Order: sequence, then structure tokens, then C-alpha cells
Amino acid sequence: MNSTRLSRYRAEWFHDAASARRDIMAGMVGTFALIPEVIAFSFVAGIDPEVGLFASFVIGIVIAFAGGRPAMISGAAGSVALVAAALVHAHGLQYLLAATLLAGLFQIAFGLMKLHLLMRFVSRSVRTGFVNALAILIFSAQLPQMLGVTWHSYAMIAGGLAIIYLMPRITTAIPSPLICILVLTAISMAFPMPIPIVADLGRLPSALPSLTFPAVPLVWQTLRIVAPYALAMAMVGLLESMMTASVVDDLTDTTSSKARECTGLGLANVAAGLFGGIAGCGMIGQTVGNVRYGGRGRLSTLVAGLFLLVVMVPLRPWVSQVPVAALVAIMIMVSISTFSWGSIRDLARHPKMSGVVMVATVVVTVATHDLSAGVAVGVMLSGVFFAFKVTRLMHISADYDDATDTRIYTISGQIFFASADIFADRFDLRDTAGHVRIDLTASHLWDVTAVGALEEVVGKMRRHGISVEVIGLNQASAILVDRLAPAVSGDVS
Repeated sequence: MNSTRLSRYRAEWFHDAASARRDIMAGMVGTFALIPEVIAFSFVAGIDPEVGLFASFVIGIVIAFAGGRPAMISGAAGSVALVAAALVHAHGLQYLLAATLLAGLFQIAFGLMKLHLLMRFVSRSVRTGFVNALAILIFSAQLPQMLGVTWHSYAMIAGGLAIIYLMPRITTAIPSPLICILVLTAISMAFPMPIPIVADLGRLPSALPSLTFPAVPLVWQTLRIVAPYALAMAMVGLLESMMTASVVDDLTDTTSSKARECTGLGLANVAAGLFGGIAGCGMIGQTVGNVRYGGRGRLSTLVAGLFLLVVMVPLRPWVSQVPVAALVAIMIMVSISTFSWGSIRDLARHPKMSGVVMVATVVVTVATHDLSAGVAVGVMLSGVFFAFKVTRLMHISADYDDATDTRIYTISGQIFFASADIFADRFDLRDTAGHVRIDLTASHLWDVTAVGALEEVVGKMRRHGISVEVIGLNQASAILVDRLAPAVSGDVS
């Protein structure tokens, strides 16, 4: 690390005393905002709360040092929990820990190969569809806790939502989800009622996490089981982390290293798996809260991770009494705030193809419960629609010069795999002109398919006894033709 980078890294940790105080306070508030959602996300994944809390503690510590985006809070998030739920249900916790390790290794590899650049190919429509699908899946995951319960649970959920949405009008000093937890827990303890509590969901941390290796058979069958889930967790985690990092970039008018964020998240998830935690990623809600409370440096991320365990271990008896209804209320709020409601209005305003991409991403994700599948379909459709749009911009006109008995084809636009067949079909091989001139001044040949189409057209005309001249190739296209179609390059001028 050179001196400039070292100085910048130091500044990301400690700029001055005032910024350090703001980072510490923001990190502590971020911890209180983190606790209820991590417990709720653990509940979504079907694991004990301690697994999610251990993961968030470890991820917060590692990502503070290794991440590429200061002030970003990472932990056991809902998107990864949704992917992990099926694996936990089918094979149990130990296979989830193995998948967490493998997901971390995938992310490290993605970062080293700079695959974060592929995020540029994820259109805004796909990102919006991803967010909307995530919101729907988070909400649907709460339905089992709202079916077959007593009226007490519905009353507690309604009360929790009222607190969450009305309390910010009175004060924002304490996050309203935390107030929801405190009030509903106090009510349930003061007036015992038949409702499930957090203790019914599983164990909470009673000590520091210990280093351990997943207890799974080290055979190929294990790899075949965990690899698809690990890859999905890695992709979904990186997608959400990159989106979160971009949000912080916009809020703080700064830049971040996306490649470093990839490798940093991978290291954090490897550590989480080794300490008995689930894979995690950037958490949009907590990160935005951290920034709004004044967090700007890596210290805020570190404090959020450290303070999480400091709070959780001594408060374990109290946290175990939190009503599940409070967590359901929080997750309903998360799903409502996550959904991009403006995207519904945009369906009528934006191009239809963008709307189709967004809706397809949502439908596939919700139908498969696989966020990576929805993103893959959205990216594929975006590519197809883009290719179709560019293809329509290609124009070919034909003129005839009596004096020289020459048919002149003038091509404008982009010639590539999607438009190459259209390009080839526009030439009349029964033309009676003795000479043909193909003018490519206003066009560009992008790939081997485009060059192949040009070579095919020239070859067929020659076989029909027509002399062909290709003019106007720009330098890049001419180099491509010389390399891939030397028989054509002789006719280029």
C-alpha cells in the first residue's frame, strides 16, 4: 500500500476527534437498529437468532477493516436469508455454514477477477425489480406467523406498526423499531398472553462465538448440495452490497472501491462461516441510518459490530422475551419501505420494455424464491431488448449510378450479431448492375458475426459475376476485417 493510499485509509478511520465521536454514536445507534432485524432475518432463514447475531458481529468487524465502502453496515440480511432458508430446511445448519464459507470464497474470487464491473450490465429496471421482489418475499415470509394465531398476535402486530410509523413524528433520537421492541415486550411481560416469543425461535448468544469448521462430510456430494446455494448467496449478497455502496456514494458525494468491497465481503463471510454464522451483505436500511446519524468512517462500522455483541450477551434474558409479533411488525415495515412504490407509477411513464424487464424480474424471483434467477432473467431480457433496439437503428439505402453502372449500398448504424442477418438480407443478389459499392462510412462492425455477414455478401456477389468494392470502414472495423476476412479486405478502400 503506497503512502497516498495509506493516508487515505487512515483518514477513513480517524479524521478528527469530532468525526470519531460522530462515528461512535452513529455506530451504537446502528447496532440498536440492527438487532431486531437480524433476529427477524434469522427467523426468516429458519435458524437460531444467535447464528444471525454471530454473523453480524463477525461480518461487522472484518468488513470494517477489509471493505471498500466506509460507513457501510453489513450483517445477516434478508436477501441472503431468503436464499438460505431452503438449504436450512432441506439439510440443516451445518450445510448452511459450509455454503457460507463457499459463498465467501466465491466473492473473494469475484473481487480478484474484478467481476464487480458486471454490475454495469444490471439495468435500473432489473435493480428496481430486484428490490420489489425482495420486499414481496420478505412480506410473504411473515404470513406463516400471521396464520393460526390468536387475536393477541394481530393486536400486537397492529400496535407495533403504529409505533413504528407514528413515533418518528415525536422523536427520531431512538429508532422506532427499537421502541416497538421495548414497548411490545413490556406489554407482553406485564400482561401475559398466548403469543410466541423470541425464546421459542431458538438460542440467543450467551458467550463469544468460537472458531469451528462446519460438520459436513468432505465429499463431492456435499459440494453438489451447497455449491448452487453458495453461488446464489454470493451473487445476491454482492448485488445488494454494490447497491448499498452506491447509495452511500450518492449520500456522501464520495467514491468507493467496489472490487475491494467484493473481496472484503468474501473475507467477512468466510470468517462468519468459521464462527458459526450465516452469510451476510450490506444492509441498506441500517447503512442509510448510520450515515444520517453522522457516520462517515470505518469506525462507525466497527462500533456497530462490536457493540452488537456487547449488548446482546448481557441482555440475553430480556431479548428472549421479545414477542415474535414485534419482529413481524418490523419486517412488514421493512418490506413496505423496501418496495419501490414509484415504480408502479413509472410503468405508465417509462418505455414498455423497461416495464417488462422490471415485472419479469419480480415475477421470476417471487415464483422461484431465487433472487439470482430473477436478476439473471432481467439482465437477459435487458440485453435482448437493447440488441433489438440497436438493430432497429440500422438503415440501408440503395442507389444506382447510370454513368458507371454501379449499385451503391449505404449502411448506417451498428452491425453485430443481432443485426448481421438483417444486413445480409438487404442485398439483392439478382442485381443486374455490373459493379456494387458498399459504403460503411456511417456504420461500425462490432464482432465476428458482422464480419462474417459482410464476407458472405461479398462472396455471393462475386459468384454472381458482380465486382464489389467496400469503402468507408473505420480503423477498428478495417482491422477486424483484415484479421477475420482477408478475402474481403482486398476489396476495401
